[in-house]
Amino acid sequence: MLRTLSKLILIVTLISIFLVPLCFLVLFSVSANWWWPELFPGKFGLEPWFRIFNQPQIKAALWTTLWIGFLVIMLNLILALPIAKALAHLDFKGKSIIDTVFMLPILIPTMGIAMGLHITMIKYGLADSWVGVVLIHLLPTLPYSIRILRTAFEDLGVKWEEQARSLGASGITLLRTLWLPLILPSIRAIIFLTFIISMSQYILTVIIGGGKVVTLALVYFPYFNSSNPGAIAVLSIIFALLPLLIMGLWELIIRILFPVKKLKS
Repeated sequence: MLRTLSKLILIVTLISIFLVPLCFLVLFSVSANWWWPELFPGKFGLEPWFRIFNQPQIKAALWTTLWIGFLVIMLNLILALPIAKALAHLDFKGKSIIDTVFMLPILIPTMGIAMGLHITMIKYGLADSWVGVVLIHLLPTLPYSIRILRTAFEDLGVKWEEQARSLGASGITLLRTLWLPLILPSIRAIIFLTFIISMSQYILTVIIGGGKVVTLALVYFPYFNSSNPGAIAVLSIIFALLPLLIMGLWELIIRILFPVKKLKS
C-alpha cells in the first residue's frame, strides 16, 4: 500500500513539474486571445507559429544554432575520447595537474576565461565568426564530456582491450568494434548535454560572436521583454524540442553505424 502511494505521489509530482507547464505552453502557442480570468482561450489559431516562422532572422538563427550545436558535439567527441581514455587507463607524471586543468572551465567563472580568449580570438581573426563561437562553446561543454567518458572508461577497465590486442586488433578496430559500442550510453548523454549547453549559451555567443553570429538564444531572450505570450510560448516549445530532434538524429546515425544484430533462434 505504501509503495503504491509513493509511486502515485511520484507520478503526480512529475506530471505537475513537466506536463502541466508544457500544456500551458502549447495552449498559449495556439491561442489568439487568452486573458485573465478566462479558463480557456477564447480563440484558437496558429497565428503565433506563423508570426515566428515568417521572420527570416529566427529561421537563420535556428539553422545557425543547429549547425554550431552539431560542430560542438563532434568536437567534444573527437577531443574527449582520447583525453578521457588516457586519464582513465594511463598513469603518467602530472596526470592530476592535467586533470585539474581540463576541469578549470567549470571551476572558474566562465566570463573571466572568455574575456581573455576573446582578446586572443581577435588577434587571430576568430572573433565575430561562427568558428570562434564553436570554439568558445567547448569551454562549458568539454569538461563534462571528459568527465562522463572517463567514468565510462574506468568502469570498463582495460581487460577487454588487452584481450582484443592479444588477438591482433588494431587501434581503429578497437575503437570501432569495442570502445564505441560499449560506451554508447555515455556518448548519448554527451550528445544531449552538449547540445543543450551550446544552444543555451547567450553571454559567450554575444562576446565572441559580436552580434554577427545570431543563435536562437540571442533571439529568444529578448522576447521575454515583449508582451506577446504566444511568441514566447512558441520559442519555448522550439527550445524544448530541438534537443529531442538532435537526439533522434544522432540515434539514427548510431543505429546505422552500430546496427543491432538479432540472435538466430
